[in-house]
Order: sequence, then structure tokens, then C-alpha cells
Amino acid sequence: MISLNIEEVKPFMAMLLTNTLFDDLILKEMEIQTFTGFNVSGHFYENFFSKEELEERGADKAVLWSEIRRIAFSVIRGSKPPLAMKIVFQLPKNLTDKLVDSLGGKLRTEDVGGLYLNIRFENNELRIITGTAIKTFTMDKTLDIEWDGWVKRFLGSKGIIFEEI
Repeated sequence: MISLNIEEVKPFMAMLLTNTLFDDLILKEMEIQTFTGFNVSGHFYENFFSKEELEERGADKAVLWSEIRRIAFSVIRGSKPPLAMKIVFQLPKNLTDKLVDSLGGKLRTEDVGGLYLNIRFENNELRIITGTAIKTFTMDKTLDIEWDGWVKRFLGSKGIIFEEI
């Protein structure tokens, strides 16, 4: 787990809310405080969809950021920044499996509960905190190290300036 301070908040927020950069990530939870609180659980309700819509969606029964981004933008849009914001993303299974496979058999993909990216904005500071969930006990921190490195490379490749704290 690492904590990264995002140096340029406004450009990052623009990328988060108006760009497709995070669209493939699973939204686990979102809380935004403006004049009131807005909460999104990230829970997928199958009953909302028709059988055809579910078939079209395929096996993926997760809420993606691409489905919520415009809603988040409409909540935040305005002349004032939010009082606080918390967004929890999870790396989708296909990318998680790819990262775990790159470890050369040190961990099985079915033992990984998730790789998480927590975005927190409060007091005009923006932080990204990484997290891993492993279903079995292990002292091996290879997955944590690889996930942290992946996040730093991803942000760096998109021109996002950060400082590890």
C-alpha cells in the first residue's frame, strides 16, 4: 500500500471526470460532499435490467466508472470544489489476472480478492491510496509491490504528477 499526493488537482479532476482514463475500472463506492452528500454503492442490481440487456452485458456484472462518470461530473460541476470526495476503484478481473500471472506463479489468481485504488479529496488535497485484498494468508508482499508499481507507471504515463508520501 502506498499513498500518493496528486500535485495538480484540477488537471487530475478533469481527467477523472471528463476523460475515459479510468472508465474500465470497477466502481466499488463513491461519496461526494457538496451542499449535501451523494453516495453510490457500486452494487450491481440485475433486477433493473431485462434478460436481453443482461445477455448483452455478458458475464461482467460490475458497475464501471464509465457508467457513473457523467453523474459524478454533474454533481461536482460548478464554481466550487466539493468539500470532500472518496472514490474506490477495483481493477477488473482480466487486468488483475494479467498482473498476477506476471508474478511467475507466486500467487494464484483465485487467491486475489481485488486490487484497489482509493481516490480521496479533502481540504483541497487529493490523494491516491493503493490496496490489495488476498483471500489467503501470505507474508509475500510481491503483489503489493507490483500493484503499487503498476499504479505509479500508469499515472506517470498519463502525465499525472504525484509525490509518494
